[in-house]
Amino acid sequence: MKKNVYAAGLLLAGIFLLGGCGKKEPEEYLTVFNYGEYMDPEVLEQFTEETGIGIKYEEALTPEELYAKYSSGAISYDLVCSADYMIQRMIQEGEAQKVDFSSMEYAGNIGDRFWEFSQAFDPQNEYALPYFYGTIGILYDTTKVDAPIDSWGVLFNGSYKNDIIMQNSQRDTFMITLKYLGYSLNTSDEGELREALDLLIRQKPDVQAYLVDEARDEVVAGNAAMAVVYSGEAYLGHEYNENLAYVVPKEGSNVWIDSWIVTRKCENLEAASKFLDFLCREDIATKNFEYIYYSTPNEAVIANMDEELRNDPAITPTEEDMENCEVCTQTDEDVVNLYNELWKELKAD
Repeated sequence: MKKNVYAAGLLLAGIFLLGGCGKKEPEEYLTVFNYGEYMDPEVLEQFTEETGIGIKYEEALTPEELYAKYSSGAISYDLVCSADYMIQRMIQEGEAQKVDFSSMEYAGNIGDRFWEFSQAFDPQNEYALPYFYGTIGILYDTTKVDAPIDSWGVLFNGSYKNDIIMQNSQRDTFMITLKYLGYSLNTSDEGELREALDLLIRQKPDVQAYLVDEARDEVVAGNAAMAVVYSGEAYLGHEYNENLAYVVPKEGSNVWIDSWIVTRKCENLEAASKFLDFLCREDIATKNFEYIYYSTPNEAVIANMDEELRNDPAITPTEEDMENCEVCTQTDEDVVNLYNELWKELKAD
């Protein structure tokens, strides 16, 4: 999920009141909590200009940091954007209000498949509005790899000794082997997880490093033949090096969806709904897409993209790419402990 977004930008120490100097002070405000550099600032100013509703805006770097600040109760947030698994947690904990998306003017711009994916953590599509999404796949150097490739198997065939970068993430790394073996990435079966571990241990001679943000850069620089990356990283990688290509393997992958919820603390559901609908409007969604360049679920934006972007699998995955993908969901404490144990075994010298 969105590593460069989490790492980018500085955490705002205070809350910025977006009303504008010399302008009439808004009579009402919404307090909005998002990731760093995950919205064009002009969008917030435009919302206030059009509606008269001011925005108090804060940023966090990770879902966990965002959740911790929300849970502290120091600030009463009205709207929160976070990762699928964190949105699921907040819904389960009763921290989200139901929203009537069908009554909104522009929410219909969100494609049906994204509402369907969201049902993994919001079964009735009552709480979460999809914002940006993406996949995990393989970024590879076509001058070093027998291209094209279409399977996770290229990571395990022994042909690229010390030339592969894997994600330094438990769920992401195990996801690869689980999908390659034909299992769900959300499995809690210990036997399946240990089978995945065995494959990862056998792969270790081919792994140059387990990295996060630097994975893309190593392939761009020619230091590795391939890396497991997030789709947004793949798009930027190709911008730096035209010899790079990105693929979502045929066995399937993780599709992540960042979404908005209205919190239980929000006292002005009407204003919050206006903000969410505003984000779905084509011109506004286009501004945010062009500011971030992650995959948008807004089909009105996709329809008006230039052909190169629309055909780039890192920006607009095809139906075929998404066919075997799954959303990562929350696991219970026992499974978390098992993952921790298996991860230690894998990383042990």
